[in-house]
Amino acid sequence: MLETLVLRAPFYLLVAGRCFALLLTLPLFSMRTVPRIAKVALAGYMAFLIYPQVDFVSYQPYMTSEGVFNLNYLLLLSGEVLIGIITGFYVNIIFTAFSTAGQFFAFQMGFSASEVYDSLSQVENPLMGQFFNLIALLLFLQNHWAQILFSGGLTSSFTTMNSMLFLMDGAREHLMSFMLSSLTKLFADAFIIALPIMGTLFLISVTMGILSKAAPQMNLLSEGFPIMILLSFFIISSLIQVLCDFFIRSFGTGFINLQSLFAFFRGGQ
Repeated sequence: MLETLVLRAPFYLLVAGRCFALLLTLPLFSMRTVPRIAKVALAGYMAFLIYPQVDFVSYQPYMTSEGVFNLNYLLLLSGEVLIGIITGFYVNIIFTAFSTAGQFFAFQMGFSASEVYDSLSQVENPLMGQFFNLIALLLFLQNHWAQILFSGGLTSSFTTMNSMLFLMDGAREHLMSFMLSSLTKLFADAFIIALPIMGTLFLISVTMGILSKAAPQMNLLSEGFPIMILLSFFIISSLIQVLCDFFIRSFGTGFINLQSLFAFFRGGQ
């Protein structure tokens, strides 16, 4: 097998390029705390397992006998890297929905000033956004979505999507509409997650406003924030099972949409 990889190194590099691009954009694996050499080694191992299942017939016309490392090959490699980035970015969108939900009501809770650096999303993120992000990550690993993505999704992507899809009629338009609809669903899911807490905190704010008018001598500013924080945590603890079920359904729906994208390009090729 190793001798075959050495003889067909350009084809193996195409597979490894997509795997490495996926790891660079996938949550948890894209963290800066993960050593770059570990990402390269994992991408090489994944490519070693996937390589025998990939059909390179469509690449043959672009591999000239004068040498494979030419402009056509660089374009092919760039296309494979771009497909890996798109796949990892779509999975990252699912995680971003949970982090965005925490940002929606963090200001009402009084946690808007408690933004710290989130190593998962690599941006400044409120504490509640990180809390939901960590729960989503645990559910992602517990339900073996990572194994499904690597063993099933990545392998099927090689049989349905390759660098030639960017030359297909309507392929780029369909891919663009798919990503835009994913961003729309991101904000919809984030709003659904945050709606119970946002609605309750809004009612508390209205009640505190009425009390401040009825009893101006009451210091509601010092008492309002603890009430909002305690009540928010009470609502989250009461709805945690429902939220976890929603997280799992979101992952399932996201992977189904990703499979439908692969099926579309399978029919187009």
